[in-house]
Amino acid sequence: MSLVVQKYGGSSLSDADSIKRVARRIVDTRKAGNQVCVVVSAMGDTTDDLLDLADAVSPAPPERELDMLLTAGERISMALVAMAIANLGDRARSFTGSQAGVITEDVHGKARIIDVTPGRIVEALDAGDIVIVAGFQGVSQNTKEITTLGRGGSDTTAVALAAALKADVCEIYTDVDGIFTADPRIVPTAHKIDRITNEEMQEMAASGAKVLMLRCVEYARRFGVPIHVRSSFSHHEGTWVIDNEGESGVEDPIIAGVAHDRSEAKITMVGLKDEPGKAAQVFQIIAQEQINVDMIVQNVSALDTNRTDISFTLPKTDGQLAVQALQAHRDEIGFDTLQFDDQVGKLSLIGSGMRSHPGVSATLFQALADAGINIEMISSSEIRVSVVTRDDQLDDAVRAVHSAFGLDSTDGEAVVYGGSGR
Repeated sequence: MSLVVQKYGGSSLSDADSIKRVARRIVDTRKAGNQVCVVVSAMGDTTDDLLDLADAVSPAPPERELDMLLTAGERISMALVAMAIANLGDRARSFTGSQAGVITEDVHGKARIIDVTPGRIVEALDAGDIVIVAGFQGVSQNTKEITTLGRGGSDTTAVALAAALKADVCEIYTDVDGIFTADPRIVPTAHKIDRITNEEMQEMAASGAKVLMLRCVEYARRFGVPIHVRSSFSHHEGTWVIDNEGESGVEDPIIAGVAHDRSEAKITMVGLKDEPGKAAQVFQIIAQEQINVDMIVQNVSALDTNRTDISFTLPKTDGQLAVQALQAHRDEIGFDTLQFDDQVGKLSLIGSGMRSHPGVSATLFQALADAGINIEMISSSEIRVSVVTRDDQLDDAVRAVHSAFGLDSTDGEAVVYGGSGR
């Protein structure tokens, strides 16, 4: 008997009919002879609606109470899915994240999982029940408070449970048929990838591809959890995220896909003293505010002033916090002005074949030039090249680069079954 962990996103659980459809799929998996543990997100746009409600009540809600509010969405989903399964004549038991043994850091809003103790889950599975777990949430190790894992945290919950239960597969269900070479909402000619390496998927997730969240991919890579991304609206084979060592005997394609990200902003420090330790000083201040930095570019210093400029990108949601922290240390750091720009977009080209194929960057930059798109920042790794452009040019940039690398499908347009969410 195989143990299957399934995760269903908000677009797969958007209304009562969708929940009934998901319940039938879960029961069918159980009837096929599998033990089934299911992780659910909040229905549709519930999390966004709850955030809007909190904002209407308080412009700065206490983090503890915000977590208590937001976890309600997944608890509603888990109970409704369990009810729908019972209506089909099967047995299901629902559990909150804390009941499922998801132990996290003592942080609200974006806690990391530090342990999973799935004793109650194992007991229910051994009793022949289908288990439904509320994703996106856990309980802090020391304070025993309810915590949330950040947006997309249900993916991480599913992979963490799959690792703890030693599941045979973790199936991530969404509103598209798998992982595509670009977001099919922007590039309708994007084609589905049958297999992608953990390394490539990690770069794509870090670069803004929303079909899988970065922490979920990192967790799967660390614990060797096989992931199958597929649609809850069809029965087509999806995309398998495989170990990097899983050779197929055929050379990997040069480019796996084009990802984009509109969630970042750019900060530029103008007139920073060009002397040892200044960069460390700047980013220590950013780190103290628990802010993640993505791309960093430093200009060559001017000979007459011995001052330079540093630009870096970070999450838009942390932009004002970073600006305030840096301004508070302006005299200590020693810079002239601070510029904040939240109208930028990031495009990333990802592919393990980049290592052995020259000319990838040249093709990328020429495609953007031909489309009349200016590049503001560039960064790269062994298997990724990222550029920052204007936000209002990002869609055109993605389409131009996707075509330039021959990634357009000739089999018709990709199907997006749900709405605009996951």
